Amino acid sequence: MSNNHVIKVEGLTKMFGDFTAVNAITFEVKKGEIFGFLGANGAGKTTAMKMLIGISTPTAGKANVAGFDVFTNAEDIKKNIGYMSQKFALYDDLTVKENITFFGGIYGLSRKEIKGKSEILIKELEMEKAANKLVGSLPLGWKQKLSFSVSLLHDPKIVFLDEPTGGVDPITRRQFWEMIYKTANRGTTVFVTTHYMDEAEYCDRVSIMVNGTIEALDTPKKLKERFKTDTMNDVFLKLARG
Repeated sequence: MSNNHVIKVEGLTKMFGDFTAVNAITFEVKKGEIFGFLGANGAGKTTAMKMLIGISTPTAGKANVAGFDVFTNAEDIKKNIGYMSQKFALYDDLTVKENITFFGGIYGLSRKEIKGKSEILIKELEMEKAANKLVGSLPLGWKQKLSFSVSLLHDPKIVFLDEPTGGVDPITRRQFWEMIYKTANRGTTVFVTTHYMDEAEYCDRVSIMVNGTIEALDTPKKLKERFKTDTMNDVFLKLARG
């Protein structure tokens, strides 16, 4: 794997019985890139992501993430990536501070590191007044931003975000994307799945999955030129309709 590529996938396939959920996909992701992984619900996005983060074993193909093989080094992958799942991942019955401390411990940070990072994170999120509140009492947008920040606690090489802005209001979505840009500017690669096609415009490159295969992969600008459309939504509609 070249030093510039942090994800390299070749012919990656996942079958459930006779059903092929992910069909021989091939792509690479560069260091510090915001890579959009798009597709309608059921296109195979989440299944593909689960193979890349080491929680689902592929049926066939090859994949290397953060320098580790998904078949043989799944545990090393987990230590070198951040992951924010579609289903809210923090604990509702712990406070903001307790959640940060808990996940910092899971990621293997020392008490001193957790204390320092916790203070910075709470300040950056402007959550000083909410630091000792139960996470369950926070608005969804705050929860999502906190969840994203927690997934970056251990300075991972890559962060995987599965539908991170689902269900939040437009202002929170914009703030969330500002956080994504900051993260990428620091050199962390951001791999994001979304079904909001306007969000595809914010990505450096975009892959579009249809029925388990990658039907298109390029910059938003080039995809719009290729399909002679003004929006990524129209690109997606053209692909989805075949």
